[in-house]
Amino acid sequence: MNRLKRCTLIGILFVSVTGTLSHFLYQFSGNCFLAGLFSPVGESTWEHMKLLFFPMLFYSLWMSACLRKEEPGVVSALALGNLAGCALIPIIFYTYSGVLGFHLLSLDILTFLISVLAAFYLAYRLTPGSKAGKYETLLAAAVILLMLLFFIFTYNPPGIGLFAEP
Repeated sequence: MNRLKRCTLIGILFVSVTGTLSHFLYQFSGNCFLAGLFSPVGESTWEHMKLLFFPMLFYSLWMSACLRKEEPGVVSALALGNLAGCALIPIIFYTYSGVLGFHLLSLDILTFLISVLAAFYLAYRLTPGSKAGKYETLLAAAVILLMLLFFIFTYNPPGIGLFAEP
């Protein structure tokens, strides 16, 4: 098994486990402000996007440091994977809950896991010979912008459905 595949599989496991555990971090921390920046403070779809975003961001920093010399496109591929995975969470959630008329915890968990798998699959497929490398600065800026939006909207959410409790 090559290093890219091994790092990708470890990443899927890491993000799935740490994302799941981070769901409870804010409560376990006694509602610590800092914990709330990186983990959900409520049940909104927006807050649940953090379950994927921050664990994948932290893992991507490690994976990029390990593979950047042999796979120069890894940074941009992981950034695009993270953004796509985060986008999939509301897409899948609102699609299935709109069709059913309600949401189920089991399907919410499945939504998270599908999004993690899709994020890493996309990154894995785009890394070798990546043409996304020329967009590395733009993709890094998009990841930083999304991170800042998570920080801002955690405690000052706009009054739209994405930020409402389901």
